[in-house]
Amino acid sequence: MTPQQQTIEIEYINRPEVSETFADLLERVTVDGATNTLRMEFCVVRMDDPKPGQTKQTGKKYTASRLILPMSGLLDMINKFQQIAALMEQQGTLIRHPVFPPQGSGKPN
Repeated sequence: MTPQQQTIEIEYINRPEVSETFADLLERVTVDGATNTLRMEFCVVRMDDPKPGQTKQTGKKYTASRLILPMSGLLDMINKFQQIAALMEQQGTLIRHPVFPPQGSGKPN
């Protein structure tokens, strides 16, 4: 069998013992060209206790998780997010607004 004729079948196995990580935001995204990977750092926000007379609320962002994906994983994630976005648009929970170029950018319409 030649390499072009080979197919790969990968079975999904759920592992319930793997814990979930909650994140408030995606703090950092970088592409590592040397290893051809995408690195994402997710954070949680923890607000400080208010102090008497304090006029602004303060808080801190803490790293909750770091995720590293190969480019094939990034492409899979993009496809899945596009499917979710399409479904949310159909349900009316996501409304896309057109993006217009900044005025005076010198670029033709």
